[in-house]
Amino acid sequence: MAGFAGFDSGVAEVNGQQIAYVTGGTGPPVLLLHGFPQTHMMWHAVAPLLAEQFTVVAADLRGYGASSTPEGTAPYSFRHMAADQRALMAHLGFARFHLVGHDRGGRTAHRLALDAPDAVQSLTVMDIVPTHLLLDDLTRSVAQAYYHWFFLAQPAPFPETMIGHDADAYFESCLTGWGSASLADFDPEALEAYRTAWRKPDVIRGMCADYRAALSHDFDLDAADLGRRVTCPSLVMFGADGAMAKAYDVPATWADRLSDMRAAALPGGHFFIDQHPNETATALIAFLNDAR
Repeated sequence: MAGFAGFDSGVAEVNGQQIAYVTGGTGPPVLLLHGFPQTHMMWHAVAPLLAEQFTVVAADLRGYGASSTPEGTAPYSFRHMAADQRALMAHLGFARFHLVGHDRGGRTAHRLALDAPDAVQSLTVMDIVPTHLLLDDLTRSVAQAYYHWFFLAQPAPFPETMIGHDADAYFESCLTGWGSASLADFDPEALEAYRTAWRKPDVIRGMCADYRAALSHDFDLDAADLGRRVTCPSLVMFGADGAMAKAYDVPATWADRLSDMRAAALPGGHFFIDQHPNETATALIAFLNDAR
């Protein structure tokens, strides 16, 4: 398994779901959450570097990878996804932990920090602006770059059918979008793991349901929490050449949601973790050590 030598793998029965994960290292616990359309394998080069100082857990979100793919839309709200991950960490013996999320994993992490602040020692969100802000103040450039939010959210089985015709073509177009990435930026073994996952009809359905839930559930949940701030130490990381950095002052979008915030621009686009894992790990380790 690329980059995960020495890590243990498992599937935990938590929160009524099966959540797949790997874990390795010693020290304070850190939970790593991937985004669309990847799996925990996106952390293959970063996790071993973190594991030199931390106990690292990298998990598949529900609907992704080898985790459960429940029926319907409501089960894919970030609140449900966050509850899975908090239950996973409790299952592994960690009541409190550092939390790091990229893309959909970042949105899950933000929701977890709001819903269970006592469980989150620090929060890192990667290459996202707040869900409510993106949808409530949608600009033409963001709508064009992030069209997939609205395509995937269409009623079933329309997007599932279209994607299922050639899942590799569709999801690889996502990997090479959103700012300066090519397939060569992705480890071949990790890329094959993504393909294995996204070729499954249930995973395609789960990923579509994730985006449906953003419009039908998460927007309203976030609207109810607009006056709240995450109070733990927080880091906003983003790709300097990504679609979000071109459309927004990314740290500024989080300023009224994170009360103890710092920011870091990384070289590359949306998938800077894959493009620049050493720089990503260095920035994370510095923040996590400071947040202890």
